[in-house]
Amino acid sequence: MLDIGLLVRVHVDALIVAQNHMGVCDAIRRIAPVGKLAAMSAPHLPKVAGIDPEVPVSTQNPAPLTEVPGPPGAFIQDRLAGWVSDLTTLHELTERLAGTNTLETALSELLQAGAALVGARRGLLVLEPANGEGPSATRGLGLTHAELGHIETVPRAATALGRLLDGLPDTADGIASPDLLGEQDLDPRHREVATRLGYAASYALPLASESAGRLGAALWLYDEPAEPAQKQRHLAGLYARYATEHLARLVELERARADVAAVAEELLPSRLPRIPGVQLAARHRTGPRGGGDWYDALPLPDRTLGLAVGSVGGSGPSAMAAMGRLRASLRAYAVMEGEDPVAVLSDLELLLRLTEPARTATALFAYCEPAARKVVLAGAGHTPPLILGERRCEYVETTLSAPLGMLACWEAPSVEFSPAPGETVLLYTDGLLRRTGDAMDRAFARLHSAAASVPKPDRHDPAAVADHVLRTVLPDGLDRSDSTEDVVILAAHFD
Repeated sequence: MLDIGLLVRVHVDALIVAQNHMGVCDAIRRIAPVGKLAAMSAPHLPKVAGIDPEVPVSTQNPAPLTEVPGPPGAFIQDRLAGWVSDLTTLHELTERLAGTNTLETALSELLQAGAALVGARRGLLVLEPANGEGPSATRGLGLTHAELGHIETVPRAATALGRLLDGLPDTADGIASPDLLGEQDLDPRHREVATRLGYAASYALPLASESAGRLGAALWLYDEPAEPAQKQRHLAGLYARYATEHLARLVELERARADVAAVAEELLPSRLPRIPGVQLAARHRTGPRGGGDWYDALPLPDRTLGLAVGSVGGSGPSAMAAMGRLRASLRAYAVMEGEDPVAVLSDLELLLRLTEPARTATALFAYCEPAARKVVLAGAGHTPPLILGERRCEYVETTLSAPLGMLACWEAPSVEFSPAPGETVLLYTDGLLRRTGDAMDRAFARLHSAAASVPKPDRHDPAAVADHVLRTVLPDGLDRSDSTEDVVILAAHFD
């Protein structure tokens, strides 16, 4: 990042040379290029780390340098102090923006920083990529959702923000409306909204660059007639160009995450079956790179039901493809011999060994007879289910087994249990535990506590049970889209 101390020393050295060997005007001509070169040394902020000397700092009442009263050295020092102050402010704002890693936080940071640079109190930002690929968003600063709604009722072509979003006019300097209510040709609806919301001036700035194209625009609102000075516009423009590049990276990342999530959802059941005697609900969270956690629920002959959860090692497209193949294979084996979960997992183990010898996976398959409230399950290296009811909340005692691909004899021992009426069986993947960041024993205790704390009125609704567990085990942002772990919860409530 920018070294402000180094930049100041360079300017001071240039100042000494200027005072000893040349006049004030020549000194300034020598100082500006040095400052630009020092600023250009920043690795990630080539355009932001300094003020381009070709752009005037201010156009208000300019006076020839030779007519400045007072000692020449004092004038240069004042100019130098102003440049350093601007560079420091710009450096701090861009550093804060660079620290954001989600689109939501970046948009909020951009709005707040822009308001500080142009001296406004309120504003709004519209993210609307010109290529139409999204994502799109509207964010406000100091504006409620209702107030944003009022602004959106103004015809698009009647606002500076709308004209920038449409690509007209093509200006990087922004559009200032210093006295909106004083404009004779102001759109009547725009006048009505401005009066209602209490703003009298605005300044709009495009969010565009040569490499990223047009991503959107930002608008800041003033309570009284006003407009930013040329110096403020210049700083805001530098910041906006850097912010556009940062937003472009986050937008691309958001698109990739959306694509991964869409593919992952297509590999999972589009809907859960309806079987008399049991109600089902599922929750799934995909990591940013896409993972191999999956679930399945399929109706079997004689009104029986097969439930499965599993996790393929690794992440990314390879793990997602392996997950799809594994789930499809398990469905086939479950239809043929679902009443014997050991046989189902044994066949799956053999298939994995023959077709993907370098792959490992965990899986749990349960054969359910809802009418008899009977469940037979087998697991291969998978976490044990949890039973929640009026009188108990406990893990099912399962036999310890190695994951698929590591079993010695292609067999995972099975267990049988009987859920009481009104009890819910909770199947899940280890991503639910790992996202907590706790050691596994503490994570298991955390899950148990979350299940036990489900309110009694919600215990007859598997969706409410799953939501409560997810919200309680992963609070305060742990259930976020940028986590590296997938999460699967499959809840089966027996009537």
